[in-house]
Amino acid sequence: MNMTLATGIPQSRNRSLAPLPGDLAIWFFIFAELLVFGALFVAYAYARRSHVELFNAEQGLLDRRLGLFNTLLLISSSFTAAQSVLCAKADRMRQCSQWLHLTLMLGGGFLLLKMLEFQRDAALGISLSRNLFDMFYLCLTGFHFLHVFMGTLILSAVAFKAGRGAYSSKNLTGIETGVSYWHMVDMVWIVLFALVYVIH
Repeated sequence: MNMTLATGIPQSRNRSLAPLPGDLAIWFFIFAELLVFGALFVAYAYARRSHVELFNAEQGLLDRRLGLFNTLLLISSSFTAAQSVLCAKADRMRQCSQWLHLTLMLGGGFLLLKMLEFQRDAALGISLSRNLFDMFYLCLTGFHFLHVFMGTLILSAVAFKAGRGAYSSKNLTGIETGVSYWHMVDMVWIVLFALVYVIH
């Protein structure tokens, strides 16, 4: 007899939820980081509401093309990071390592492009003490920059270990932990880009 008909409860509800990928500790860390970024985003939105003209004028100084290109880099890097996990699950560790190195190249591209953007901003006179928008812009993007840098360090260690055969389909925790953190960094940037570069 069909389980749904017998109990009135779909079978999917009876199944236990799949465990979170990676180490549980990284999820506490990710949750804490999302809370911090969330608080900063709320503060930014509140400040913008009180200084609409200033924020609109200052946003016009930002290079949206650079921001968009960096967004595409991080979205692409999330795809390559996900591919590394799929390869690891299939015990294709060489391909896993290759996908991880491609992720690092994309992440490195983001960091390089963001540094060039910071140089451009400085040449335009954008600084922490210039006005309220500049303070939020530099704090948000600078804080995120540090997270991307930390993510590249984590994935570098994971890629190195993957290349040395430290992982397998039965030992994915390290890979999933690093990739989960990287997805968080990507997701935060998408919100940041929309909030700071796009929304007027």
